[in-house]
Parts: sequence; C-alpha cells; structure tokens
Amino acid sequence: MMPDADAASSVKRADPFAPLTSEMLDVGDGHEIYVESVGCSDGIPAIYLHGGPGSGCQPDHRRLFDPERFRAVLLDQRGCGRSRPKGSRAHNTTTHLIADMEIIREKFGVARWMVVGGSWGATLALAYAQAHPERVSGIALRATFLGTRAEVETAFTVRLPQFYPALYEDFLSVLTPEERAHPVQAYYRRILDPDPAVHGPAARAWHDTERALSEHKPAKTRLDLASLNVWRTLPATPFMEAHYFINDSFMSENQLLRNAGRLAGIRGIIVQGRYDLLCPPATAQALAKVWPGSELRIVEEAGHSLYDGGVRDAVMKSIADLASKISR
Repeated sequence: MMPDADAASSVKRADPFAPLTSEMLDVGDGHEIYVESVGCSDGIPAIYLHGGPGSGCQPDHRRLFDPERFRAVLLDQRGCGRSRPKGSRAHNTTTHLIADMEIIREKFGVARWMVVGGSWGATLALAYAQAHPERVSGIALRATFLGTRAEVETAFTVRLPQFYPALYEDFLSVLTPEERAHPVQAYYRRILDPDPAVHGPAARAWHDTERALSEHKPAKTRLDLASLNVWRTLPATPFMEAHYFINDSFMSENQLLRNAGRLAGIRGIIVQGRYDLLCPPATAQALAKVWPGSELRIVEEAGHSLYDGGVRDAVMKSIADLASKISR
C-alpha cells in the first residue's frame, strides 16, 4: 500500500537530505546512469562528481550541500555504483562523461550550475568546465588531480617507497621481477586481464595500497599478501582506474593546465590537504597559478581523503562561500 501524500511529505521534511528525485537515465551506448537530486527545487543548481574513477555517489555526499540553499544533482558515472551495466568500460571515456553531464543539465532545465568534485571528480569537473565554460557558475574542488600518467606514476613509484617502504615492497611482490621495472603499467595490464587469477590479486593489492596513500593516518600500512588470492568480492575502482589511466584519462598531454585559460571568469575554490600523497599541494598550486579566478585553501594535518581531519568541513565551507560569491 502506497503512503499518502501528506505522510510522504512529512518523511521528506524529517530528512532534508532525502532525494527529491531519483531515476535511471538512458544516456545511450547501452548505458543507464543513476541520477538523484537533493535540496530545494528552486535552489542554486549544482552537480557533484564522485571520485575514482569507479566509485559512486554516497548518501553523505548529499550533506555537502545546504538543503535550504541548493538543488544539487548527484550521479553514478558510467559503469559505477548503481549505473548499468555495472563495471562496463565500453563507451566509457572522459568525453562520454562530459556528454552525460550535458544530458543531465538539459533534463533538469539548468542554464548554469556549480560543479563540485574531488580527486577524479576534480579532473572531470575541470574537463567539463573547459568544454562548456558558459554552463558553469563556479567550481569547488578537493584534492586536485589533473588526470596525467605522471601523477599516478609519481604517487606509486616515488612517494609510496619514500613514505611506506615496506608497503612498496609488498606492492612490488605481486609482480614478476621483469614487471617491477615499470610496476604501474604492469598493474594496469594485470587488472585488465580477463583471467580472475591474474586480475583478482592485482586489483586487491592496488586498492589496498591506494587506500593507504589516501589517508593521513591509515589503519593499515602493509598488504595482507596471503589474502590476495582468496576469493572475495573485488573492489570496483581498480578496474575503472586502470581503464582510464592506461589511456591517459582520455585526454591530451597536460590538457587541463594547457586549457586553463578557458576557465577565465569562473570563480573557483580549491581545497587541498597538506599531506596528500596522491594529489599533492604542488598540483593544486600549479592549477591556481593559471586560473586567475581561483582561491587555494590548504587544510593542515590532512591527506587526500574527504574524511581526513577538517577536509569535509572545508569542502562544505567552500561550496557555501562560492554560492555567496555567485549570488552577489
């Protein structure tokens, strides 16, 4: 039996972060993406872009937006989260994701919206804004990632052995001696191998290593090598990350910095953890230098994760501050 309208309304008021709408949206190429909106119907338009690539939007991401001030749209990108086909990498490139955002914008009748994203979400936010600057009212970023091969290589082959040398040895031990000369590329090949005996251990090792790099104070700084070959549910992100990163995020070399001039006139706030080992402050600083309308905010005692100390609050404040600037 369906609840009556008054009961449904009271439930929605009791939880201001409950979705206003949610649906599976056909974007073509055999893909359906999960899309939801939260907040108030006449609020400041915004879109939230999750990281990975390969993760998905989470209920807590809704809480980054003041529900009395925003109408925010959240989506699971192609192949991610609740989108279908789950894990599909066919017709799945940065260009496809940008086109999906335009389909969503037109569906919601939005002329211009604020674009918010962290890590890979920051990459996609910048790529979208450079492709459609006239559609962007402002950009709020966390943990700037420019989608380059060098960023990933440096994180896993320079900072990992510097900060977690024992973990780096564990990471290399999954590979053959020949593969260890170029470990990141070897991991991509293994993760994308169709044989579960090959991609399973590699995906688990990549995921657990990346997680340690993403947290300021990680709970684990070694791989459980004995469990890598034990059957269990595989994490989703390594497969989409390997697909994107082996293809240079489907962008030209240094594209996002070279095209930063297209962001002229768009206000932006960049939130950056001081001790981010995956996306270090130097990357955010490089972006800020070529984006005159941006402001860089460093969060001390924090790494890459949204849930490191102070990062989530700083992101929420950046979204609110940016909205105030846009309103003025």
